[in-house]
Amino acid sequence: MKITSILPREAMIASLSSRTRDQVLRELAHILSTVDPNLKEEEVWAVLCEREKLGSTGIGGGIAIPHGKLASAKHILACFGRSIEGIDFQSQDGEPTHLFFALIAPENAAGLHLKVLAKLSRLLKDKSFRENLYHAENADEIFQIFLKEDEK
Repeated sequence: MKITSILPREAMIASLSSRTRDQVLRELAHILSTVDPNLKEEEVWAVLCEREKLGSTGIGGGIAIPHGKLASAKHILACFGRSIEGIDFQSQDGEPTHLFFALIAPENAAGLHLKVLAKLSRLLKDKSFRENLYHAENADEIFQIFLKEDEK
């Protein structure tokens, strides 16, 4: 699976305006609902918040992957947001989070949802990949980084 098949160019935020975990989830929910009109922002936000109640999706290393499933989702969709300053996302390592991947999947797509989470986790373990995302100039450059990764 190519990441760009679920992470469209218009779902890239090179500079999040958020300063708190709740604001990040709200901003990511807004982008996902803008990209896919089947998704209602409040529902996306609620499902992302519910997942965070189970434990932070801040996996450490400056990365968070908030995710959830919605009946209104017709396919898996992701968005990416970056905070240069970093946000306290109650990450497992206690460090600020800079790179955010939000993922929404249909309720009946458990297997594919887990596959995508695993692929994102593998990609993000690559330090140079993370650094490239962190240092990209704008959303177009961020998208190009994902396209290049998909070509491998």
